[in-house]
Amino acid sequence: MPNQQSGHSLLSTRCRPTDGFATRAIRSGQDPCPLTGATIPPIYQTATFTQDAVGVMKSFDYSRTGNPTRLALERQLADLEGGRFGVAFGSGMAAVAGACASLMLGDHVVATSDLYGGTYRFFVDVLGRYGISTTFADTSDLAAVKAAIRPNTRLIWVETPTNPLLRLADIAGIAALKHHGQILAVDNTFCSPFFQTPLAFGADVVVHSTTKYINGHSDVIGGIVITNDERLHERIAFHQNAVGAVPGPQDAYLTLRGTKTLALRMREHERNATAVAKYLEAHEDVSAVFYPGLPSHRDHELACKQQRGFGGVVSFRVRGGAERAHAFAARTRLFNLAVSLGGVESLICIPAHMTHCSVPEARKNQLGITDDLVRLSVGVEDIDDLIADLETALNTTAEEAFAYTSAD
Repeated sequence: MPNQQSGHSLLSTRCRPTDGFATRAIRSGQDPCPLTGATIPPIYQTATFTQDAVGVMKSFDYSRTGNPTRLALERQLADLEGGRFGVAFGSGMAAVAGACASLMLGDHVVATSDLYGGTYRFFVDVLGRYGISTTFADTSDLAAVKAAIRPNTRLIWVETPTNPLLRLADIAGIAALKHHGQILAVDNTFCSPFFQTPLAFGADVVVHSTTKYINGHSDVIGGIVITNDERLHERIAFHQNAVGAVPGPQDAYLTLRGTKTLALRMREHERNATAVAKYLEAHEDVSAVFYPGLPSHRDHELACKQQRGFGGVVSFRVRGGAERAHAFAARTRLFNLAVSLGGVESLICIPAHMTHCSVPEARKNQLGITDDLVRLSVGVEDIDDLIADLETALNTTAEEAFAYTSAD
């Protein structure tokens, strides 16, 4: 199998470690093509590559194993995370599975308790069938993480911020708890590498659903696993090739293009999300707001220490319970009622019935993922329009609730 991280003249990079984030996002792994002068890496829409002789190839032989467009994306994103190796997958969940490629029968996982519903399902319903057990712990509490670690713990899986309650985990603190042979993997989807680089705090593996902020336009499904550990990279790349859960060259190209504006977009996402969070916190019809950028957030101090920004996701509880929360989510005009996040357009969802429907009801209630919880992915539209949309929806549902109670 060709080494997908080996040098290739079409995909070299002239970026320096001292170059800024936006420069690296635009330039890493994306030098002009020496054959044609094309400024943008071409879409190598090919399944196979012609060999010079039997077993003699120009770095690539088959696009499941390696493709130049995908390699450019892997190098670009690895550079942005401060990693040596990137392995791209066809979806965020495929990347989650790839990051678990080192696990074997009898291994144990410690995972964040309030993580994405799809990841919970994978750990419980997929890994569980393979004889790999998982303990879910409050990873915002170092004592709880330490207590959950067993002699056979192989992987510590952390989401920070978590989905959908936006709790934070001390990455460096958890890294210090690891024993020899244990892997710390961090799902960095909510922050993106613009706001957080977990490898710098001791993580061994970083995972992204590139569907979200990295691509940023809600038109591609994808994932990436990044590491500095060559052995881990080899195992993950072997899994990628053996399982075949790879992005096509068109998807890799679109994600490459989206990432070039990541710095610009994340600044706007954060600016708008901060304004929305402050608006909601001051609103009498909102009982709680979850956003690490607010001084009232339980992990605000850690966010200031560990992150370079606070992201674009805001969760909150609307007064009036599940009925009003569901009505509110259906009344917005600019916030589309949809799963996913991180696109330029704003989205709204009820996690308990949408993104986390695979989590058992009792567990959701225990975690606080209840029917009155609303999650916003705040886009980059004009902030006055977004707040006006929320205000209209809140007022409309308040009037409906008043009319309903008055009729009784």
